[in-house]
Amino acid sequence: MFEKLKISVAVKAIRRDWKISDAKRDEGLTTPEDIQRYDGISYGPHGEENTLDIYVQKTVTEKQPTIVNVHGGGWVYGSTVQYQYYCMSLAQRGFTVVNINYRLAPETKFPGAVEDINQVMTFIAEQGEKYNIAKARLVMVGDSAGGQLVSHYATIWSNPAFAKLFDFKVPDVKIKAVGLNCGTYDGRSMCDSGTDGFFVEYLGYVGKKVPEEIKEKVDAMKYMTSDFPPAFVMSAVNDFLVTGVEPMYQFLTNLGVPCKMHIYGSKERTEVAHVFHVNIRLEEATQCNDDECEFFRQFV
Repeated sequence: MFEKLKISVAVKAIRRDWKISDAKRDEGLTTPEDIQRYDGISYGPHGEENTLDIYVQKTVTEKQPTIVNVHGGGWVYGSTVQYQYYCMSLAQRGFTVVNINYRLAPETKFPGAVEDINQVMTFIAEQGEKYNIAKARLVMVGDSAGGQLVSHYATIWSNPAFAKLFDFKVPDVKIKAVGLNCGTYDGRSMCDSGTDGFFVEYLGYVGKKVPEEIKEKVDAMKYMTSDFPPAFVMSAVNDFLVTGVEPMYQFLTNLGVPCKMHIYGSKERTEVAHVFHVNIRLEEATQCNDDECEFFRQFV
């Protein structure tokens, strides 16, 4: 018999507590009247975890710039459910929005989530047109762990040398910009420090030394070049990951990548913290999402 996968107490707690918190945040929200939504579309072979939702304004009749959202949740939590209202608010700003599920750790180890993102891009390349998706005018956004995943996949897309480390073919799509929101990006440092327990769960090396081969595959910053998409890099004063924003902004700027950095909120506004922008009731979330979409429009 196969041994049942052991899920850590910390992962179980996150899945329970964050789900309750996210549901409370979105309580009372409904689908806007001007939005058409297509839910639960299959893009891959792994059941519900390989599904996506698409949101677009009802008046749209042709292909338009499209945002692909990669949710956060420490690589171990999250789904389209927790990001639906945020993503529909982006659609109201004039984009088609693809809100994706992907396989979570520890049930699925690295690079499963990255493979799923590539499968989403393959779906977009092959079937996106019928949903008013312009495959040559894509933007990727991700927050927290989703920010790491977006930065990782955008590096694969923009650098063939990095893409060669993976067993999938990158489809014919164009990523014109990215939104790196409240994220963490230095995969090698996270491997070496071992301080992010959920990242270690994602890699599948709890209590073990991460092999050099895996470190190389998560070391996206080593492979980032001037071809990396223009990036909006943001966080909040009260975000526990805020210290990573300026280094990432400076790193990309030094490569010659067009970037903009924003840090929102104030010490007094404690609710403006990690992934605050998903709480569309917050004034600062509205400002952030307006700023980010305005940045994207320069490139799509």
